[in-house]
Amino acid sequence: MLSQEMLRKIRAIEIRTRHIVTEVLAGQYHSAFKGSGMEFEEVREYFPGDDVRSIDWNVTARMRHPFIKTYREERELTVFLVVDLSKSLEFGSGEKLKRDIAAELAAVLALAAIRNQDKVALLLHTDQVEHYIPAGKGPRHVLRVVRDILTRQPESKGTDLQPALTFLNRVSHHKSVVFLIGDGLYPAPSLQAAGLTARRHDVVSITLHDPREREWVSAGLIDWIDPETGVRTLVDTSSAAVRAALQTRQQQWMDQYERELRRGGIDPLSISTGEPYEFALAKFFRQRTARRGK
Repeated sequence: MLSQEMLRKIRAIEIRTRHIVTEVLAGQYHSAFKGSGMEFEEVREYFPGDDVRSIDWNVTARMRHPFIKTYREERELTVFLVVDLSKSLEFGSGEKLKRDIAAELAAVLALAAIRNQDKVALLLHTDQVEHYIPAGKGPRHVLRVVRDILTRQPESKGTDLQPALTFLNRVSHHKSVVFLIGDGLYPAPSLQAAGLTARRHDVVSITLHDPREREWVSAGLIDWIDPETGVRTLVDTSSAAVRAALQTRQQQWMDQYERELRRGGIDPLSISTGEPYEFALAKFFRQRTARRGK
């Protein structure tokens, strides 16, 4: 039984994300993602201006004048939301944790998908598969996706994409759109597994970061605890040189991480939990659409 507080939280996410899909992302999801392929529709007579590469030579030979094959795009996709539930997502310097933003992003993507008659599947993971909802449609399915992201208590604390993507490749039999939603703190084998998955599917990595992870403030000695390993480190944030070094190191890591994603054929999208994510998402969709049009 969900608490009244959790029900209110889920309802608030539903209202906010429906507004985003309707007002900010209207039509952009459809343009940014292709269908699963082209399906043969019919053979018709050739007309000047038709692509000669579509000529059906067998029918043309029988009928003694040109005929071409026509195709239609299979619009229905299966969208996999692969969401990280490791302990590092339980961090937030503002009103919301990374996990809250992950749930909202998943809701936006799920709603955009079902408005296009696409199916949505959910795969929650840490360094193991934690929970799986097979692909489905409809508003109730979206609410279940949001509920499970917010309420599922993971068995593990660590992070590793490899088991989740191995599972995904086993249950997905057709080309799908795969959104990896997390904070990018994956071991190296995770990126290798993501690259292998991108050979078969259209993979997008949405990386969440908190402003305090990039812009360190002077707060004296901080007892920094890694939420996944428990390792403690004392950091002297009163030193401008230490703060600058930490920020430089974080930026270098992020730049390298995005280069590795692109090298693996994966589209990277970085989102700050301190800013409205809908505009970053809309910009990303527009850029994908522009690349498709080239």
